[in-house]
Amino acid sequence: MNAPALPRVEPALHFAPELLLKAQGVRIVFFDVDGVFTDGGIFIDAQGGEVPKRFHTLDGLGIRLLQAAGVVPAVITGRDSPALRARLKALGIVHAFFGIEDKRPAAEQVLQALGMEWSQAAAMGDDWPDLPVMRRAAFACAPANAHTELRAIAHFVTERSGGQGAVRELCDLLLVASGHYAELLAKAAG
Repeated sequence: MNAPALPRVEPALHFAPELLLKAQGVRIVFFDVDGVFTDGGIFIDAQGGEVPKRFHTLDGLGIRLLQAAGVVPAVITGRDSPALRARLKALGIVHAFFGIEDKRPAAEQVLQALGMEWSQAAAMGDDWPDLPVMRRAAFACAPANAHTELRAIAHFVTERSGGQGAVRELCDLLLVASGHYAELLAKAAG
């Protein structure tokens, strides 16, 4: 006996048309880590080493969905840790730079290697070291808990804070803007 057909899943997520238009051509996203993928807190042990970091699963799936839609995630962070490297590897992020103070040259290196331009880039950061990349990217995003100066230049400020699903909000917006969101949602709903 055949199971009854399930009703089509209609997306509940909506963004302002002008925001979607601004984000429409994004093919690569540069992410900071601390304060974006994490809450920004840094735990240090007695020997001065970092202890494990906490990442949100919503963000991880958002990165996977971006990749499925052909959008490249790249990470440029001022810190480095085994926990961070393990998480980025698990997410399949191949463009990652660690211990970087001046993030713009790293971003330009990735753009050049992929044959892309700043007009195809988005960037998400939470503090001053992220300004040079965010100011050049066609689409800038900041988590709700970002420093005032970054929220001021962002085209999109998430409702959630870093480490609490903020990355997923940007991923969802980019998926809607690229026209892939409804298709991926329907596929997930089975």
